[in-house]
Amino acid sequence: MSSLNQKTIKEKIFFSGVGLHSGKITKICLNPSEPDTGIVFKRTDFKRDNLVFPNFSNVSNTSLNTTISNEHGVKVSTIEHLMGALFGLGIDNVLIEIDNEEVPILDGSAKEFIEKLLVIGFKVSNAPLKIIKINKKIEFNDGNRKISIEPSKLSLDIDFELKYENKIIGNQRNKINVYEDNLEAIFNSRTFCLYQDIETIKKSGLAKGGSLGNAIVVKENEVLNKEGLRNPKEFVNHKILDCIGDLYTCGYRLLASIKCSQGGHYLTNQLLRKVFENKENFSIVEIKERSLPHTVIDRTFLRSIA
Repeated sequence: MSSLNQKTIKEKIFFSGVGLHSGKITKICLNPSEPDTGIVFKRTDFKRDNLVFPNFSNVSNTSLNTTISNEHGVKVSTIEHLMGALFGLGIDNVLIEIDNEEVPILDGSAKEFIEKLLVIGFKVSNAPLKIIKINKKIEFNDGNRKISIEPSKLSLDIDFELKYENKIIGNQRNKINVYEDNLEAIFNSRTFCLYQDIETIKKSGLAKGGSLGNAIVVKENEVLNKEGLRNPKEFVNHKILDCIGDLYTCGYRLLASIKCSQGGHYLTNQLLRKVFENKENFSIVEIKERSLPHTVIDRTFLRSIA
């Protein structure tokens, strides 16, 4: 078996915690899964019609999180941090049992997902890895918010720009190569909000489980969390984490170059919908002989698949 083959986790693993927006305590269990089954969510609080597939076409809400729904209206929300961890660790196939509607927010980042999954380890199958190559440049704009994707032979590059009037957040930009860089800072970066927006968010029925234990709160020129920031670019780094997780709703890892300014869940989802509306925009490639890294935690170099 090769590291270029599809992989799952060695054994089941549990996580539990509050949902950021629902405020409900949720337990999830990640189970090993067979090759070519992909990532699947199973709502265990429903006896039937309870499978929900994290595909861009099933995204039903992008307001402050990514929510997926099946044809029966069964949904799973705030999937992006867990999906980002699965993408980063190269996990192709896993069944995620969840007993409520929202994935636990944990500390607001993907840190706990990454750390615990690394401990239990992975099982490599005999099935070859499949990835998506982007064949042409595609753009999606929403006013001054922009995102684009274009071909890249060797990597998945994400160039993300964030602009806030708040002086603490300000203008931040980071560019990363997902398959070569050590992205510990990306996966440790927490979700954030402005103190002045909290009341509006809660009036919308969201952030019922939010606290300083699972989100950065910025009030004027001050970070209210006693421990401060985990890294100088934690705000834009968290946006990149969200982007990676949302990109995994295409079903595979990608070879592409992505540029985004002022983006979020909505822009990434709209970009994917635009890419996959035309088969000429992409190719699904089966990797048989040459290297594609399976983790963003260990530094590994991507060699050509041509």
